Amino acid sequence: MASNTAPLQRHRTFAKGVALVVMGLLAGCQTMVPKGPPPGKGPAETAPISQLPTDTERHRIALLVPLTGENAGVGQSIADAANLALLDSGTTKLRVTTYDTALGAANAVNRALADGNRLILGPLLSDDVRAVSSIAAKADVPVLSFSNDISVAGNGTYILGFTPGQSINRVVRYARTQGKSRFAGLVPNGVYGKRASATLISAAEQAGASVVAMQSYDRSTASLSVAIKKLQANQGYDAVLIADSGRFAIQAVPLIRKNGGADAQILGTELWNTENSIAANPVMQGAMFASVSDGMFNQLSAKYKARFGRSPYRLASLGYDAVLLTIRVAGNWTPGTNFPAKALNDPGGFAGVDGAFRFRNGFIAERALEVQQITSGKFATISPAPRKFDE
Repeated sequence: MASNTAPLQRHRTFAKGVALVVMGLLAGCQTMVPKGPPPGKGPAETAPISQLPTDTERHRIALLVPLTGENAGVGQSIADAANLALLDSGTTKLRVTTYDTALGAANAVNRALADGNRLILGPLLSDDVRAVSSIAAKADVPVLSFSNDISVAGNGTYILGFTPGQSINRVVRYARTQGKSRFAGLVPNGVYGKRASATLISAAEQAGASVVAMQSYDRSTASLSVAIKKLQANQGYDAVLIADSGRFAIQAVPLIRKNGGADAQILGTELWNTENSIAANPVMQGAMFASVSDGMFNQLSAKYKARFGRSPYRLASLGYDAVLLTIRVAGNWTPGTNFPAKALNDPGGFAGVDGAFRFRNGFIAERALEVQQITSGKFATISPAPRKFDE
């Protein structure tokens, strides 16, 4: 939880068949899941590193995620979802082996390459992606990372994560169609904030609007308050982007209302999609943000919980979709040969739990996003994600 813009007029037909397959897989429920490991034990295809058998019939795929340490929950959730994709599809063409990046990302990728893996899914953290990318590139093995940090993309490393720039672009363009033309921005200091402010300016300009005020803060209540008061000193604005978590948005909105933004449209980023609790807060009513659709993820979540006895992290969908993408490409991929990376540039894109995505413009997944609004204590879709891409 990206670029999608206001109403799409000329579309390239997206692979409807693939989308239907995704829905079919999720609808299959228990009848499609053969016996596997006990809940929480990870992918059924995982084998001890020293015991990987010789296999000339299947593609060897490495899944690099944290399985220990503070991010173990997210990593295990991604691994379990990847396992579900294997089981649901019924494929016999892939062997997916999981490697723990918490023990050292460089060590994990070296072990994966030594085991003969020809494609890497993951890692999750941008620092781990940096450690893995150069090693994998030397071996001519592509990396489909789960990071949202666009700075690590390129040289064989792809970004599957939900990039904030695409989310900001989508919601700004939608707000423009609703008559908003004078935007303001509240961004935290740091790389995320700098990228958010640059995207806001670019998106507004492309939509025929302008950014009349921009303030940064140190992610403290006091600094946030000062920044909002400074916004008031600028020319009036009719929409304000809060490029931060829901927790900071809840603090910011009352101050915005009291300091020159009484009627301003509140905009957020994809970060809000994982914070359902903000919908219940009265100050957030009417606020909008763009993200991937949760429709099919909710189906995956129910199926995941039935099998593993717990709810998945939202990022689990990346593991599921990465395996589906690999299965699609594997149809024209001979086991033991290099992964056909050119297949990732299909302008028609791919379908997954998180909707349509493609890599047409480089190494960053361009995603079809919907716009949601906080209404009556819940997230409501007010502009559905396009099912097709522009030419």
